[in-house]
Amino acid sequence: MAVETDVLDELRRLRTRVPRLTGSLAATVDGLVLAHDVPEAEPEGLAALTAAALGVAYRLTDAAGRGDFRELLVRGSRGYVATYAAGTTAVLTLLAEDRVNVGRLHLEGRRSGARIADLLTTRVGPGTGRHADRPVAAEHRAAALPATARPIGTLPVRTPQRPTHQPRPQTGI
Repeated sequence: MAVETDVLDELRRLRTRVPRLTGSLAATVDGLVLAHDVPEAEPEGLAALTAAALGVAYRLTDAAGRGDFRELLVRGSRGYVATYAAGTTAVLTLLAEDRVNVGRLHLEGRRSGARIADLLTTRVGPGTGRHADRPVAAEHRAAALPATARPIGTLPVRTPQRPTHQPRPQTGI
């Protein structure tokens, strides 16, 4: 069974556990869709916007000294958009009606995020490679992430450098 199928099964079970949940999406932190159950929205666009919001949320928690990103909740006039970390490589985004039980949404969203993270770490990849259905050996799981990988949503920071040349002196103006 491919990892997409496993993740989609988890998304469908989540929808039965949370009343007034209208959609769910699992995506990579880069904005690529892993699996979705969002009948009212375009999954690729939602995944891309989730990745953008994730970058801002990570920077905000870091700047405020609140530790690593865990979740993001946005309330609109017609409902909620909640995003939860699913390990270090994926996120879970949930769409819910305005009258949803937010506590239940958080509880089940956190649990499903952890399950999705487990599914992704026990497989070679997100179901797109030749060997995606093969479980990863325990000694290779730690080696799967490069040591230089940035945390979720971080952006490289460019540091200004001194110019390598000396400016020419201006004469008689």
